Amino acid sequence: MSGIRVIGGKAKGRKLQLVPGESTRPITDRVKESLFNIIGADIQGATMLDLFAGTGSVGIEALSRGAAYVRFIDLNRRAVKTVQANLQLTGLAASADVVRGDAFRLLQSPPDRPFDYVYVAPPQYQGMWAKALHLLDQHTGWLQEDAWAIVQIHPREYVPKSLQNLIEFDQRRYGSTLLVFYTLK
Repeated sequence: MSGIRVIGGKAKGRKLQLVPGESTRPITDRVKESLFNIIGADIQGATMLDLFAGTGSVGIEALSRGAAYVRFIDLNRRAVKTVQANLQLTGLAASADVVRGDAFRLLQSPPDRPFDYVYVAPPQYQGMWAKALHLLDQHTGWLQEDAWAIVQIHPREYVPKSLQNLIEFDQRRYGSTLLVFYTLK
């Protein structure tokens, strides 16, 4: 992949740095455009928790389009440095926090605030999306009343989940990327 960019909002057109190595799989412009078309104007003033942030592309897109605040979480030191650099490049750092940490440990800790959107895009084929979703289901304090949890996975990874507090309400497939949308019951 040659590069990624911000596709809408105040940082539109800015190129983002990629995380060195093969540890991340950045979202394509097509999928990102579709995601934000689905979210629409609701991103204005919203908060997002970007788990397994990678390059930070999704959270940065949210900020560029008017989100009030995004917290980026990644365990990979190089990913954290890349997100920080990309926030500086786009001028959006003031509305964000970047945390190097374990997403699963975070979701098990008492929430310090609820979020409007939780974006889950972990490394593929390791079942990490299901673990994160189950933790969100058990710890709903991370979610505003009408929040969405959005999972980005390869379609082959998808298995319907039996959850207590979250319900799947939509899914969209774009080639080798599947977005699955959940909300509180």
